[in-house]
Amino acid sequence: MATQREVAEHLDLTDRNVRYLLQSGVIPASKGRGGYNLDDCRMAYIRYIRGQAKGQVRNEEAEDGELLNQKREKEDYLLTRERRIGQQQKNELNSRLVVPVEFAIYSLSKLSAQLATIFDTLPLAMKRKHPDLEARHIDTLTRELAKARNAASSLGESIPGQLDEYHDKIRS
Repeated sequence: MATQREVAEHLDLTDRNVRYLLQSGVIPASKGRGGYNLDDCRMAYIRYIRGQAKGQVRNEEAEDGELLNQKREKEDYLLTRERRIGQQQKNELNSRLVVPVEFAIYSLSKLSAQLATIFDTLPLAMKRKHPDLEARHIDTLTRELAKARNAASSLGESIPGQLDEYHDKIRS
């Protein structure tokens, strides 16, 4: 009776290959500790090799290698695709076809601050240019401009939510 290591040396294989053959049921299992019959193992291995040569036995290690190569090729393809998309986005950004959301928020926040200043001074400018306007007209104008000023001042904070809402609308 022999150990797994002795079977590997006898068949000129690695321990790992012997373990694979044992798990696959090619080599008969041991009969206790160190209980491999070298003659039985040799005959089973020879039948296995002959079966492979005739195409009767699948070579799972080769198939695993082919699957591994297919997975690698797929990963390479996906990586190349992501790089291409990333480069395309950089090109669009450099050619100013698109702008980052952060820039849009900055720019619109700046505009809303300018609009708020104009809205604040508009009732006084109207009163100076048109002294015949009654106080109730100026008060109405002031209230409506306050609403517009509040909407304009919160524009920068509302853009990310609007962007999410826009994407949700496109997807559905």
